[in-house]
Amino acid sequence: MLRSLFAGVSGLRNHQVRMDVIGNNIANVNTVGFKAGRVNFAEALSQIIRGAQAPSEAQGGMNAMQVGLGVQVGSIDTLFTQGNLQYTGNLTDLAVQGDGFLVVGDGLRRFYTRDGAVVLDADGNLVHASSGLRLMGWQADAAGSVDTAGPLSPLRIPVGTHIPPRATTNVTFGGNLDAAADAGVPWITTVTVFDSLGNALELVVEFEKTGTNEWTWTARYGGTDVGTGTLTFGSDGTVAAGGSTAVTFDPGTGADPLSLTLDFSALTQYGGNSTVSLQQQDGYATGSLESFAIDGNGVITGLYSNGRTQVIGQVALALFANPGGLLKAGSNLYAESSNSGPAAVGEAGTGGRGALTAGALEMSNVDLAQEFTNMITAQRGFQANARVITTSDELLQELISLRR
Repeated sequence: MLRSLFAGVSGLRNHQVRMDVIGNNIANVNTVGFKAGRVNFAEALSQIIRGAQAPSEAQGGMNAMQVGLGVQVGSIDTLFTQGNLQYTGNLTDLAVQGDGFLVVGDGLRRFYTRDGAVVLDADGNLVHASSGLRLMGWQADAAGSVDTAGPLSPLRIPVGTHIPPRATTNVTFGGNLDAAADAGVPWITTVTVFDSLGNALELVVEFEKTGTNEWTWTARYGGTDVGTGTLTFGSDGTVAAGGSTAVTFDPGTGADPLSLTLDFSALTQYGGNSTVSLQQQDGYATGSLESFAIDGNGVITGLYSNGRTQVIGQVALALFANPGGLLKAGSNLYAESSNSGPAAVGEAGTGGRGALTAGALEMSNVDLAQEFTNMITAQRGFQANARVITTSDELLQELISLRR
């Protein structure tokens, strides 16, 4: 009789554990990046009343007789299914689509999270909003190069910093020179180039027809000729000779002498108006950081006031052989355990880590319909086990009444 009481008590106790997990799931239905838990029951020990008997020549075998001693919690699992994405428009919010985890740390400890609510602190560090831990990845060097094979470091947006200027080295021209132009009538175009200090310089280039399919060009800076050459066109109207020439001059600004390669190879000589102009030049002035963006591979690219872009860093993602083995550390964080396996840190979009979506957050994967259904079954299970206890108590009462 006492066995049924103990079985009923174990049912009450463990259905209460299931309700605890269900309640926690429902409480976190709107928690960013939350992963629902699940309780699995397992049969407890069984008492053997009679062992199994093997068959003999005289009679058949008999199965063992066992009475179960209740239920126990077999496991409490974390379900790492993908949650839906919610777009926030915040540049620093990150949602992981895949199996990866964002890496955060404080210099001593390292944690992992699916909660991509990231903000900037006063020093420009990218910080996990719930815990204050810094987002980890690889910071780019001054040239914008990222070494993803190197150690992780906190990611920082260099707000207010500048990128150095770059002197122009290549100038490419495009457009047409009028094949019907009169000799001695120049066509003049002005292009802007930059010295090593980022100063904008006006370079005047004059084209003058000197013969059939032949033009001379002269480059002037500050009224002084700094280079000249001859362009020869073929019968098809394209450049046949003299398409590229180097010129060097001192800009007089305290910067290094400027060495330019003038590329005229894209010019044409067709009948029609002359339209030669600058097509491209590779120099630029200094610029300050104005904004930044994060792409699907976690690459953080800064946009500068001079129109240039440069890589600032790259967000790292971690992958685990058994994410269900991670330990919950609060504030939407997880820590490694002996059964999760070590973190395999790498770039987003590689190794099954998944991609990043900036300006979005991953919602909780709690299914309310499923949780309410689980709540009903847990409640009925609790009630049924309570009825086992009351019925066993009534039977014991009848046994005690036999003495009267």
